[in-house]
Amino acid sequence: MDAVIRAAAIYLILLLIFRLTGKRSLAQVTTFDFVILLIVGEATQQALLGENFSITHAALAIATLVILERLSDYASWRFPMFKRITESMPVVLVENGKQLRTVMAKEQVTADDILSSARQTQGLERMDQIKWAVLETSGGISVVPKMNAAPQQ
Repeated sequence: MDAVIRAAAIYLILLLIFRLTGKRSLAQVTTFDFVILLIVGEATQQALLGENFSITHAALAIATLVILERLSDYASWRFPMFKRITESMPVVLVENGKQLRTVMAKEQVTADDILSSARQTQGLERMDQIKWAVLETSGGISVVPKMNAAPQQ
């Protein structure tokens, strides 16, 4: 039972820490994915090295983490409020070429970050060519170009 309590406590602590650090720290990996990878890797390592951590204890900790992950997935699907708390929501950074500086500062995103994504994904060169720039839940920036914003040849 100690393994279950420890696994659940570590899961919740790491989830809280990574949730507080913001989306940009985990670009392209969800918080839950990252937490599971960290803890499962550590539990498996300790079991394999035999550092006072039995294989049974490691298996119980890993099973607890996987069950918590599945319960979190289900709760996110079933309860939108839970999803907003644990995974956050996409945030608009640019609207019709205008930077939303307060939002950008809160999310620690610079104009260079947005323009970099705009160049890589849409071939855009200037902020005024962007209809929407959105910080996704994964930490990536999606860019929607204005209809007449194709780069000039």
